Amino acid sequence: MEIKIVFNNDVVSDKFISGWGFSCLVDNRVLFDTGEKGEYLFKNMQNLNIDISTIEAVVISHDHWDHTGGLWELLKKREGLKVYSCPGFSQAFKEKVKKLKAELIEANNIAEVTKNIFITGEILKGYSGIPEQALVVKTSRGITVITGCSHPGIVRMIEKVQEANLGEKICLVFGGFHLMNSDKREVRIIAERLKEMGVEKVGPTHCTGYEAQEIFKERYLDNFISIKAGQTFEI
Repeated sequence: MEIKIVFNNDVVSDKFISGWGFSCLVDNRVLFDTGEKGEYLFKNMQNLNIDISTIEAVVISHDHWDHTGGLWELLKKREGLKVYSCPGFSQAFKEKVKKLKAELIEANNIAEVTKNIFITGEILKGYSGIPEQALVVKTSRGITVITGCSHPGIVRMIEKVQEANLGEKICLVFGGFHLMNSDKREVRIIAERLKEMGVEKVGPTHCTGYEAQEIFKERYLDNFISIKAGQTFEI
């Protein structure tokens, strides 16, 4: 299944716009998060030759501007799109989605968005109390987990996936791990924990922080994937 990295703070070349936030397209059908701004989202989509008419649904990981910013322009161009959110998102977010004539779907538990693509449903844990969900993709190689910021904790996000008992190994986890303010010892413990949980490959990016990314790179070696806007790869 094909993944296109649409928006991130790192890019493959200067023809792509970088910024704070994240977005990727799965199998040309499901858009996960939308970056910080519609203009940036559409510019990068154009450079990736993405036809927005193929997008069936948008999954928003959490209700922060750098993950929802491009959503509103997309909904203006694609009336009636399904938007998957968490129940704990703000009322303002929900009302805006409905005002733009999209179909709002709120999930507490794991649910199938389309064939072999799932959401974890709302996860709440940790100091932030920020409701968040991850995207889970099943392929013949195993499970890929895609995270926006992992505010509840990347370990908790993976635990939620394992609790769903999809019966597959976790071959890749990528996205924001939210470790940019964590000390090195804590990051090393988390990297080791992901190894123990059977996560084969990692691609920490966005709010993970460059120091934390280096620690994961040291631990995962050739199984570390650098994630940049403009990339296309198979999972």
